[in-house]
Amino acid sequence: MSSMSSLPSAFDLHGKVAVVTGGNGGIGLGFARGFAKSGANIAIWSRNLEKSAKAVAELESLGVRAVAFKVDVNIRADIDQAVIDTVAKLGSIDILVANAGINIRKRPEDFSKADWKDVLDTNLTAVFECCQAVYPEMKKRGGGKIITIGSMTSIFGFGITSAYAATKGAVVQLAKSLAVAWGADNIQVNAVLPGWVKTEMTTQSRCHWYRYTN
Repeated sequence: MSSMSSLPSAFDLHGKVAVVTGGNGGIGLGFARGFAKSGANIAIWSRNLEKSAKAVAELESLGVRAVAFKVDVNIRADIDQAVIDTVAKLGSIDILVANAGINIRKRPEDFSKADWKDVLDTNLTAVFECCQAVYPEMKKRGGGKIITIGSMTSIFGFGITSAYAATKGAVVQLAKSLAVAWGADNIQVNAVLPGWVKTEMTTQSRCHWYRYTN
């Protein structure tokens, strides 16, 4: 009888390539670390290459290949080029975590149209375009995994982040729709809804929340 240690791990990702947008910090880097510890090679798509270089060094210390590309997810040409560059460097795209996002903290009556558009463009439209861009590569390889990042605010409101909450509700429905559309291509799409995770973004949110409620 084989021992339990010889059984394959359900989280063995050796030979897989994971793309994480905004993967150089916060929740994105947490995903990247987890994938790397399971053996996946990592591509970070982010605007800050200096910050990404530090993340790449950390991930490579875990024994995997890691690369970073300068990508503004609000620019479709950047996304499309990053797909090409990732496949050229690492050979495939098997996993996408569409994590990059922003938040503007204001009361609803204080939002400008430009504020609203900035949040929706980054947190929803760019997520869709990243998913759309990796689809042909995943389909060609016979399948893949896509994860969108929701939030507690996907479920309940938050008085000073109405645009953010709207996008986080929307990415859940986007994931459901993509899952239906692409299931036949063996591409599984899910949304995760993190609780409060201590990051640079959420630390700022806590300060705003305290001022708003006290």
